[in-house]
Amino acid sequence: MEPKYRRILLKLSGEALAGEQKHGLNEGVVSAVVDQLVKVHAMGVDIALVIGGGNFWRGRQGTNMDRTVADQMGMLATVMNSLAMMDAIEKKGIPTRVQTALNMVSVAEPYVLRKTLHHFEKGRIVILACGTGNPYCSTDTAAAQRACEIAADVLLMAKNVDGIYDSDPARNPAAKKYERLTFNEIVNKGLKAMDATAATMCMENNIPVLAFALAEKDSILRAVCGEQIGTLISNG
Repeated sequence: MEPKYRRILLKLSGEALAGEQKHGLNEGVVSAVVDQLVKVHAMGVDIALVIGGGNFWRGRQGTNMDRTVADQMGMLATVMNSLAMMDAIEKKGIPTRVQTALNMVSVAEPYVLRKTLHHFEKGRIVILACGTGNPYCSTDTAAAQRACEIAADVLLMAKNVDGIYDSDPARNPAAKKYERLTFNEIVNKGLKAMDATAATMCMENNIPVLAFALAEKDSILRAVCGEQIGTLISNG
């Protein structure tokens, strides 16, 4: 198999890493992701990861907590996932660095673009944690911003569903799956697969987005190699 893309940013949802248990980290899911990353890395592809934190903390969780505080807690949750993923990848022999948008130098490097690019040159996988470092910004927005900064060839969004639908397939069995969409359609149709800020950022920088199901067999590897899976979002 040959890669279609030479530099990717892979956005993993925290919920997907939790698997069927819905909370925390599912060792089997993490292992399956890492096994695919090992194969992608062996192809010479530069890999950056952005991981959500919804398996540990999501929003205000029904409390009256201040939004800024809740979002900061979410950023910390992404660090837990990132450190766990780093540990799992390095156990396979691939050097990995976690960089954070919030300074926590005892456990990770500060995010510096030039250091990220240097890590790629050295064959390292880079995990970018803490979102953008700002409240009121989703990890989708962080993934889009980092994809633009590192000049990724594609933003891969591994989700719990196998693409983007016109309505929630969990609630509507007749929901229609899209194979291709434009960024304008994402915004104009109000589709919730990715937030409007992230979609606009990728549109303006001409970075395609592929949304697909993490649970499908070898889905990351297949996506990197250009197989038709999930939903492709582009400028048309």
